[in-house]
Amino acid sequence: MFIKRIEPVQCAKMAGTLYALLGFIIGIIFSLFALTGGAAAGLPFGAAFGIGAVILLPLLYGCIGFIMSLIMAAFYNLVAGWIGGLEIQVE
Repeated sequence: MFIKRIEPVQCAKMAGTLYALLGFIIGIIFSLFALTGGAAAGLPFGAAFGIGAVILLPLLYGCIGFIMSLIMAAFYNLVAGWIGGLEIQVE
């Protein structure tokens, strides 16, 4: 079995969603570090940075993941036309 073509927009939607989820997880980790580090240092902006990370990182990761996956799926389709695509072995 060969994957001859990947629908670029569907691939980009899937990857964008997965990257947004990854950004959310990383944002939570950043916020925990910001809250504990800010509290230990007595800085008031630690909570704001933590909340910003939980909101901004999923958006940033999702947008970049969508755009890059869209481009890479289009490139895959171009190259798969030349060399035949990925071969998948299934049982």
